[in-house]
Amino acid sequence: MHKKLSGLYAITDEVLTPDTTVIQQVQQALEAGVKIIQYRNKTALDSDVEELCHDLQTLCHEYEALFILDDRPYLAAKLGVDGLHIGKDDMPLDQAREVFSQGIIGVSCYGSVKKALQAQEQGADYVAFGSFYPSPTKPLSGVVNKSVVTKAKELLAIPICVIGGINHSNIEEMLTLHPDMISVVSAVFDGDIRLNVAQLLEKICK
Repeated sequence: MHKKLSGLYAITDEVLTPDTTVIQQVQQALEAGVKIIQYRNKTALDSDVEELCHDLQTLCHEYEALFILDDRPYLAAKLGVDGLHIGKDDMPLDQAREVFSQGIIGVSCYGSVKKALQAQEQGADYVAFGSFYPSPTKPLSGVVNKSVVTKAKELLAIPICVIGGINHSNIEEMLTLHPDMISVVSAVFDGDIRLNVAQLLEKICK
């Protein structure tokens, strides 16, 4: 297991963290103690964001944090980023591993432990489950039962990430399930980033 695949995992968002300000916003999150950052932008071309992703990776390394790229295996390989995250509409894991051979790959498994077991067998480094609450950034994502985390922890040997609508008011409920990583978007980047992170970490580090 990668020693850094734990704790608060912040994901950028095209609306909350537009490319014009994302570096400054990510820096605030890193200064406040976030140790994993994922850059997620579903609309821009790789060529449009290559320089930005290079700068984000450099910034994350200054704070000894991991930089994960969402759904861009070729760019991830070209830049040598720490990790890649793929979902159901992205490149399949076996193909992604051929393209991005040196680094962490995380796989979205929604509410399926079966999918997570398959991902583990195929060499995924972590799996993500969710949404667990209605998500402000992904309103169409279905809410899954929290029992999936309990079951996954019994069966999986790789780290488990929970995501979807998690915020300051419900994070304690998720912490009772003992996930390895808690992934948030709005709960970090909507409003005062440093304060948001401080409040979340206070609960995670109890």
